[in-house]
Amino acid sequence: MMPPQSRTEKRPDRPTELVHRLRVVIADDERPARAFLASMLAANPDVEIVGEASTGTEAVEVIEQVRPDLALLDLQMPELDGLGVVRMVRKDALPLVAFVTAYDEYAVQAFEMSAIDYLLKPVDPVRLRLTLNRALERLEQADYKPAEVARLKAVAEEVDLGAPTRYLRRIPVRKRDDIIIIPVDQIAAIVADGELLHLTLINGERFTITYRLKNLEARLDPAKFVRLSRGTIANVELIHRISPMPGGTYVVSLRNNIQLPVSRLRARVLREELLRL
Repeated sequence: MMPPQSRTEKRPDRPTELVHRLRVVIADDERPARAFLASMLAANPDVEIVGEASTGTEAVEVIEQVRPDLALLDLQMPELDGLGVVRMVRKDALPLVAFVTAYDEYAVQAFEMSAIDYLLKPVDPVRLRLTLNRALERLEQADYKPAEVARLKAVAEEVDLGAPTRYLRRIPVRKRDDIIIIPVDQIAAIVADGELLHLTLINGERFTITYRLKNLEARLDPAKFVRLSRGTIANVELIHRISPMPGGTYVVSLRNNIQLPVSRLRARVLREELLRL
């Protein structure tokens, strides 16, 4: 789908100033919420809705296709939430973002501290207009993009770290232009390589994501995953053999024949968690 051509309109609160119409994408898994937000946006003549999405995965596709100026992302969507969308969208396609949320107090505090915009449900028309004005003002700054993208990416990662405990059930990964949803219980091992994490599945498939290992570990059920070293996490249910090595370390063998070394520091934890009746 070709993105609509930008047109100029008079901004309601600045009648003497000509601006480009703000091209907006809406993402919310609830149709009534999308319709409600769309109806409020339609009341603003300097706004053009260029896409809607009912899932986070669809939001990534729409954003990368139509390249909007602003994305209104529901913070709580199944499989891939609003923060996940920010992480998955390519940097060159990431627009300005305002998160829409009903109750996430921690996220709201994080957004306020990081100057990331947000809207509380039910969305108030006056507050929405303020968000639109902020977006228009940022777009008028020629050099806004790099700093805005960096801030959004950082917030999308840091908010996860302090969010209420809710263990991941699925992890979205990119495979060329597609987004693959991986059930967490299908992951055999996670190995860090700098800023990259290599995920190996039970069937041997491998995927790579950009994420901090400590942040991902905080979102995994500790009853199902165990840290083996500074850069390695394994699925507890797949551990088949633990072989002692010189120096008080171990090598763990998984049921799919993957072998993973255990650091001396983690060996003690492993003995306490797995090698006691």
